[in-house]
Amino acid sequence: MAAAGPGSAEGTTGQSALAAHLAFRSAIGDVSGSTRRLSGELSRLEASTPGIAGRASGLFVRYVDHGVLQLRWMDAELAAATQLANAASEVKDPDMQLALLRRAGPRLQAAMMGSLLLAVWLDFLHLTDVALKQHIYSVEWLFVDLDRVQKMLKPAMTALSSGESGQVEAVARDIPALVGHLTREFAATREAMRAGAEKLQKILVLKESIEAITLLSALKFSLPSLPPSAPALLGMSLTVGGDGVMMGTRLVVSAEWVEMMRHLVRAGVLSLPTVSAAVRIQAGQVMMAQSHDELPKGVCDALGDGPEVQGMHVTGRAGAGMNEPPRHHILPKEFREWFEKRGFTGEMDIDQFCVKMEQANHEAIHGGGNWKLGRTWPGEWNRMILEALQKAETRTGRMLTRNEILDIVAERMEEYYIPLKFIPWRGP
Repeated sequence: MAAAGPGSAEGTTGQSALAAHLAFRSAIGDVSGSTRRLSGELSRLEASTPGIAGRASGLFVRYVDHGVLQLRWMDAELAAATQLANAASEVKDPDMQLALLRRAGPRLQAAMMGSLLLAVWLDFLHLTDVALKQHIYSVEWLFVDLDRVQKMLKPAMTALSSGESGQVEAVARDIPALVGHLTREFAATREAMRAGAEKLQKILVLKESIEAITLLSALKFSLPSLPPSAPALLGMSLTVGGDGVMMGTRLVVSAEWVEMMRHLVRAGVLSLPTVSAAVRIQAGQVMMAQSHDELPKGVCDALGDGPEVQGMHVTGRAGAGMNEPPRHHILPKEFREWFEKRGFTGEMDIDQFCVKMEQANHEAIHGGGNWKLGRTWPGEWNRMILEALQKAETRTGRMLTRNEILDIVAERMEEYYIPLKFIPWRGP
């Protein structure tokens, strides 16, 4: 059998899988770097005894702890995504590699969106820390403000931490508007602090403190917020420059980041609405103010304005997990123990290897829907897949590895015209 050449369909798929895998590794590193920085800042705030961790203001420590708690699920999502990426690198079939990366995609998306929201939360904690140190704002008002912001962030954080791809997609759609609202909250609190500092003749100290905060702030491109009377600016679009996506002369994201996202979007690992949300937040209030149904032109241009991108619109009810076709196990549930002995546990549990199939199609691969008659048909899926795996073990004279099983399953899925698009089980 001749090897697949670079221009063949198999060779193209292999190149796409390799590019997606390298981009995925880079994206994990990028988000991990963000979470490490967030962790360091939270640790610093926990030790800020003159400010947020001081005796008189010890009641604010709970809000730092809340940030630490959010960081834990993001780290867990990144660890799970890394595990799936490792599994993808170990299988031979390029379609299976892409399928595993697509399973890891929602994990990465959740951590990426969560880190952006946590960075906003950290901005409010930093502002609180400054106010407590300088005694320029009411402690009661600070407590009320933080409580309100926490409640606004909670639904989005809860949905992101669920690990459910539909919920992550839906949240990504709304995050720019949420961050835009929080930007205005932040600006209002900062202005109130400035007014209080002027009365106490501490304006220079406050100015230096706030500049230090916004240097690494998630809101640095959004402050001060634009007044409503600026319709001309709201019509601006992102453009693509040599160093990445630009708005005017301001760099929003680097060229390397754009290229990384291009591979992941085209491979179906990340969704364009999620990438769009990240760019909107980085671009600031101007882009966040646009309708979330209109993806920024610069983002589409940077990612490639082709049919793949044009087909990736904001997720609707079906994309959010409603009115979907049934989910069915590719690795039969009745043989769960057999698969567990061969490594299908944790993130690689057989419940993670389900596909959406219309009822008629599902019945067809099981012998017409009557499971008793279906078991007598040699081509019935459950019977066929186990026999194929057992024969492979007989030939090798040992227990198959998890990756060897996945390669065999990928071949059989292609024969049965079952797309390699895995989703988790959502049944009882």
